[in-house]
Amino acid sequence: MTAFNLIPQVSRHSYHNAVLSQLPTEWAPWPDDPTSVNHDDALAAFQRRAQKKRFNWPAKPVVFISDAHADAEAFEASLLAAGVIERDGVQLCEYELTRFGKQAEIIVGGDCLDKGPSNLMLLRSLAHLYRLKANVTLLAGNHDLRLLMGLLSLKRDTDTGSQHLFVRMGKKVIPLFKEVFDQYLADSQWDRDIPDEDACRKALFPSDAWFENFPFYAAGFLTPEGIDREISKMRKKAESFESHCAKKGLSLQQVYAAAMKCRSLFLKPSGEFGWFFRRMQLVKKRGSFLFLHAGLDDNMAELLANHGIKHANQAFKKNLMSQNLFSFYYGSLANTFRTKYRKADLPLTRHGAKVARKAGIQVLVHGHINQHAGQRVSLKNDLIHIEADITLDANSRKSEGLEGMGVGATLIDKKRGLVGLSGDYPVAKVFRPGRKGKRTGKASSPGI
Repeated sequence: MTAFNLIPQVSRHSYHNAVLSQLPTEWAPWPDDPTSVNHDDALAAFQRRAQKKRFNWPAKPVVFISDAHADAEAFEASLLAAGVIERDGVQLCEYELTRFGKQAEIIVGGDCLDKGPSNLMLLRSLAHLYRLKANVTLLAGNHDLRLLMGLLSLKRDTDTGSQHLFVRMGKKVIPLFKEVFDQYLADSQWDRDIPDEDACRKALFPSDAWFENFPFYAAGFLTPEGIDREISKMRKKAESFESHCAKKGLSLQQVYAAAMKCRSLFLKPSGEFGWFFRRMQLVKKRGSFLFLHAGLDDNMAELLANHGIKHANQAFKKNLMSQNLFSFYYGSLANTFRTKYRKADLPLTRHGAKVARKAGIQVLVHGHINQHAGQRVSLKNDLIHIEADITLDANSRKSEGLEGMGVGATLIDKKRGLVGLSGDYPVAKVFRPGRKGKRTGKASSPGI
């Protein structure tokens, strides 16, 4: 039995039981949520569409975990809660796949990096999942790609479109540079061949002229709201970045040295994390469900409809390392892991939603917009969205007033339906289109 059956599990490891004690022991139909967008209409639309012949559930159970944000403990707790791993030791990365874990597909919905408490341990935990030969799909998140764009910008001719991309990462990336400096550089002659402080500042920061030139450079690519938002954001980040580094005990020379080490760790095939961006995909389709980090716009809906998932992922890969950084990061491909459907984002209209549905995409499953009461379902321009970022990382939980460890996962399975499991909601949310029968269940039930 998996934890999605809500059967109490007993383990020889107290950590396992501590995780399970934070999970709900009952399930109930997916609740009304007045804070979500068109929630009642979304459930009704889901109900109608899921009963049509052309609606397909994934062939295998899919476990979706998103936005772990450098919290390996929360990530492993969520894998444990989903029933895909069991511990064979008390330390991080000491786990094995369960029988269910060998059968299920695990989709990591992006944003593995930033915020904390440990970027490197999260990456090592994810690498262990690959070593176990789990069926894992790693999707691109905006925080993950921000690191890549920042690292790439350091070794390219810095034009107006890309010279701001390093500082654009902001204060949330500084803990990663601190980890890298402490673990790889602190006991070495790290300052050999590193430019002086002023030269590092010039290499890392956009020039004063950037703020004047960027609106003209970006005209025609970004919406007016997007340009204004970018300029405002960059002024704040440029003014505060160095002081945030200093608070972590890093000079700009040390940040530059750590960034160069990150290029070696992440961009070289032989680097410890050289697999991370290589394995990354933009989207994954299973049945009528499209898994991605954030959402769609009209152009991406057309691309998927006309060329398919494989083409989209190939375009992502090719653009990632070779194309102009500006046109990639502010275009439709990157909008897929950046959008929050704001005016500043590329739009998803009813036309785009209709195109997506004609391409067999009925439901988007994504992270990016964090929730405080478990997963929720919304309807955006007649396209169903399952919002599955349940605020896992410890630092976000502390700053946002959430108690306990972040733990939970989303299951999409033909047999069980849609199951939202979260330590921040008193019951497991279950949505089974077209099913009749009991409307609640307890832990003693033989399954959902």
